[in-house]
Amino acid sequence: MLSSGDRHAALKVTIRSIFDEHKGRYGYRRVTAAIRGRGEAVNHKTVQRLMVEMRLKSLVRPKKYRSYKGQAGHVAPDLIQRQFAARRMNQKWATDVTEFNVAGEKLFLSPVMDLHNGEIIAYEMARRPIFKLVRDMLNKALTKLDDDDRPILHSDQGWQYQMPEWSRMLQQSNVAQSMSRKGNCIDNAAMESFFATLKSEFFHPNQFDSIDNLRDGIDEYIRYYNNDRIRMKLKGLSPVKYRTQPSNHPSL
Repeated sequence: MLSSGDRHAALKVTIRSIFDEHKGRYGYRRVTAAIRGRGEAVNHKTVQRLMVEMRLKSLVRPKKYRSYKGQAGHVAPDLIQRQFAARRMNQKWATDVTEFNVAGEKLFLSPVMDLHNGEIIAYEMARRPIFKLVRDMLNKALTKLDDDDRPILHSDQGWQYQMPEWSRMLQQSNVAQSMSRKGNCIDNAAMESFFATLKSEFFHPNQFDSIDNLRDGIDEYIRYYNNDRIRMKLKGLSPVKYRTQPSNHPSL
């Protein structure tokens, strides 16, 4: 309970409101940015201290599924070289596959992220990690391109991305293929970070009755991630709000 003599009583109510609104997904930095976004001046150290006092702690990130099974086809060079910033949309993309398990049943998610604003521009889900999963996801992403776009699409060395059909689809759409070095997850850190956030903020804190229930939840979370969840690298805006700002100056 809040003491009537607590000079931070109103701020604590605001902190609790933002923390609950985002279901415990925000640490003190994002809570501070959200408060400032409401037009209120607040010091991040004060927010951090109050959140510790209130025992409000953001969720922890777990490990991810690995799709590397050795070299079985084409391995592309690393064109990104850990330079994840992009000055405009459709300049640099990243992709990967992650796995979820519900009562012994599995669901696989394959998204594409635009590295300009971190937006998930396309994704696909399937019960098995077959090539159709990444092919259908890529077809959705390619519809986002204008005629003069020439993006780089970066992935790890998962078997799906070594397939000749994958390389052919990219070449036909003027997309340059890029791959992380073998066994080096930092080379695809943007996607690693997204999967860790997705699982810590959505998957692990919840229980799911079925794969269909999980699938619906992932749809909703990605909508939230793109439209509502603020990113500090985007000046406290969500990916979509950053992209649609009239004065969008690339400064990731």
